Amino acid sequence: MTPVRSPALPCFAGIALAVLQFASPAHADAVTDWNVKAGEFIAEAKLGTPPAMRVMAVVQTAVHDAVQQVPPAAQDAAVAAANRAALSALLPAQKAAIEASYTAMLAALPDAPAKATGIAAGERAAAAVLAARAKEAPVFAAADATRPHIGNQPGVYVPTALPAATAWPARTPWVMASPSQYRPGPPPALTSDTWARDFDEIKAYGGRDSTRRSAEQTDIARFWDYSLPAIYHGVVRSVALAPGRDIAANARLFATAAQAMDDALIAVFDAKHHYRFWRPVTAIRNADLDGHDATTREAGWLPLIDTPMHPEYPSGHSILAGAVGAVLKAEVGSGPVTLATSSPTAKGATRRWTRIDDFTNEVAMARVWGGLHYRSTNDTSLVMGRTIGELAVLKARAAAAQ
Repeated sequence: MTPVRSPALPCFAGIALAVLQFASPAHADAVTDWNVKAGEFIAEAKLGTPPAMRVMAVVQTAVHDAVQQVPPAAQDAAVAAANRAALSALLPAQKAAIEASYTAMLAALPDAPAKATGIAAGERAAAAVLAARAKEAPVFAAADATRPHIGNQPGVYVPTALPAATAWPARTPWVMASPSQYRPGPPPALTSDTWARDFDEIKAYGGRDSTRRSAEQTDIARFWDYSLPAIYHGVVRSVALAPGRDIAANARLFATAAQAMDDALIAVFDAKHHYRFWRPVTAIRNADLDGHDATTREAGWLPLIDTPMHPEYPSGHSILAGAVGAVLKAEVGSGPVTLATSSPTAKGATRRWTRIDDFTNEVAMARVWGGLHYRSTNDTSLVMGRTIGELAVLKARAAAAQ
């Protein structure tokens, strides 16, 4: 799939509805309204984070391409049709709800030639994007046949949960040249001072029974236990809902952010399955085996947040935050900005930030306080995400110039 084709970006100057509708609708348009709906449908489909981000990238790319093809009078219909076609193809179990939203939206539009023009453009754009990504189907089919590791002892029990997103390193990126393009160097050596520092910090602050973690840090960790597209697209909508923006600008913004986030997860799972670095719960319970005199085993240690079924290094949340942050900085610069989003894993609570870096750094630290990722992992992951987000912006600009 080619990167977003758009006008040049501005200079670098049933899940709880709260997660999707934290902002005033005063400046909402068809793109932002349907972005909320898409997040709802994806959540209802109960997808894991990697496939959910893939769905959102396909949808937002189709929306952008549709908007580019029609005059302003036809854009609302084009956005609706692109969403309906892409979402129905990718989330067939939600088709009835998608059709209901689509029908209601079309009923509010006047019956005019522009309406038919927009519908045709939206369906055409969605079909093109779906066709371009269809070549990934064999990759996902192969992943379903992942073979559980039994070592040399057939018949002996092994944990039955399979690792997540093993197919992602074989996917075709949107903007990267390859899944391994930004693969980082290895995690810290177990004999290093960095390892001992990371180990002690997460052992002290990330444990389920930690007495060092503050109440606010606990709340933040639980807030960022949620990772489906809606929580990050809520942050993007903080910018999209600002006064003075139009459908075309928002279609480009969401498509760029969605492609950056999907590529970020391709990159992160390439590195995760390459390095296969141990999670804190494994490291802390086996610290007597790491070869470092400064680390001490704690036999019953558990993280505050349940550990996902994939390797620790790098961090998916941190790379996503870095990617979103880079796209938003390209849109509004590095100065003060009002950002907000909400989280079902925090009972619908809303968090707000006035600097993009404050948002990204909070996501990174939440993974330490949750007992899931070491500090150096998050630092590396933020850099990876920023690099991918900046690449998505540059690719969009280059495509617009053609």
